[in-house]
Amino acid sequence: MRKLTVRSEQWPLHEPFVISRMVQEQGEVVVVEIAQDGVIGRGECEDADIFFSEEVNIVPDIKAARQQIEAGIDRAELQKLMPAGPARNAIDCALWDLEAKLTGTPIYRLAGLDAPLKPVTTVFTISLGTPEKMAADARANNYRPVLKLKLGLEGDVERVAAVRKAAPDARISVDANTGWSEAQLTEYLPELANLGVELVEQPFMPGEDAMLENFKSPIPIAADESCIDRTSLPSLVGKYAYVNIKLDKTGGLTEALAFASEAKALGFGIMVGCNVGTSLAMAPGMIVAQLADFVDLDGPLLLSKDRTPGLHYDGSLIKPMGPELWG
Repeated sequence: MRKLTVRSEQWPLHEPFVISRMVQEQGEVVVVEIAQDGVIGRGECEDADIFFSEEVNIVPDIKAARQQIEAGIDRAELQKLMPAGPARNAIDCALWDLEAKLTGTPIYRLAGLDAPLKPVTTVFTISLGTPEKMAADARANNYRPVLKLKLGLEGDVERVAAVRKAAPDARISVDANTGWSEAQLTEYLPELANLGVELVEQPFMPGEDAMLENFKSPIPIAADESCIDRTSLPSLVGKYAYVNIKLDKTGGLTEALAFASEAKALGFGIMVGCNVGTSLAMAPGMIVAQLADFVDLDGPLLLSKDRTPGLHYDGSLIKPMGPELWG
């Protein structure tokens, strides 16, 4: 017999995390634990949902599935029971962790990978601010190989130029978080290309990207808010070069792996992303990271402290976790 435990946690940030449409003051997460036969599987999601239009109540949604979880639901059945989103993510990842521990099978084998997990390099995200503030943040992190800049307000080219001056050797990607107009995108792209920007994420609101159909962009464009799970893919073909896979969107690792496989078959490049969270939320993302071209699993780097044990961050290099954290 299983036992489900669910709790909310708060994890302080170094400073407020700012994007074009919100300010986050601290990390709010939900942790699911599923105990069975003396072992515990764990999963974590963000206690918020900025990707779905419907109002969600993550802890109540998880508790509503208690009977099925404690009766022994498996991951395939979970996909049918709950929609994509953070609540399903926390449960799904807890079930992966539980299965690995009950069977003694390394998580990479459960996920169908051919080899143990390898270290990956994550981007480091710089919050939206004045050019001067973003340049100061970039200067403090100019030893990191890849910086991701949050944009989406007037003066974005000036922000990128200031960061480029402060971190001349860094690879740079930018994320407008739906904050640009068509005119801004077409105006900014040549200038951003000249500044060495390698990737532009989500310039427009979901469903307002018709202009990207066969658009010849000098910089690859990635979908984030526009892609949730595999059902999103048909509408993205011909518009985006990359899809950003986040487990809080897909509803867990199970759908994320299926999404990555189908996206690759359709010719998309893969980016794995995250919301604010601890290493427990990032650990399943390390599986997807093995398949990804761009890795954005820097959530714990934005926190004042991380969970112990956690992933080992050597600068921006993430080394694989041990089973004491997850899997």
